Amino acid sequence: MLSASEVQQLIASLALRERTLVLLDAGTGLRMSELFALKWRDINFQSKEISITRSIVFQVVGPCKTEASQKPIPLDAYLAEALRTWREYTPYRKPDDWVFASPATSGKKPYWGQTIMRSFIRPAAVKIGIAQHIGWHTFRHTYSSLLAATKADIKVMQELLRHASSRVTLDTYTQAVTIHKRRAQSRVIRLFRAPAVAAA
Repeated sequence: MLSASEVQQLIASLALRERTLVLLDAGTGLRMSELFALKWRDINFQSKEISITRSIVFQVVGPCKTEASQKPIPLDAYLAEALRTWREYTPYRKPDDWVFASPATSGKKPYWGQTIMRSFIRPAAVKIGIAQHIGWHTFRHTYSSLLAATKADIKVMQELLRHASSRVTLDTYTQAVTIHKRRAQSRVIRLFRAPAVAAA
């Protein structure tokens, strides 16, 4: 996992596409297969929710990992603004377009996540002094650890990470996106946004 400071530095060192991807992944804990399977119609800017309805592995679209994986997740205002900026930039912005559509396929397929990680994100991480070998799952682990560090309730964490590990949690917490989930997510996002404090 990365520290909040390392995520902040990494985001600051990346170009718009990679910056948006890392911010979205580290701020939601999405699996790589879910991140690249997002379409614009899955992003509800009005209700501030992201619907996770499909996954994509080796460019093959399929269902999500588990039933719990399909629960909607909160869309923090800072993430929403980043996605709006990306939508203005990409030529593929219709509701049924991939959020991260690849121009190489005229938008018919999303980018290859591993290629972006290998060619852009890892080199940027090395350049700023992040020693560990990172991958997309690193951001999911980071999100999980930062949720715990910001004292998120364990049941809220399970819901945000969409784990089916607790039957009681899934049966009891059936609301779509609760205020507790929004607050927990926003506390993590604020860690990435905080300006570095200069030594006195």
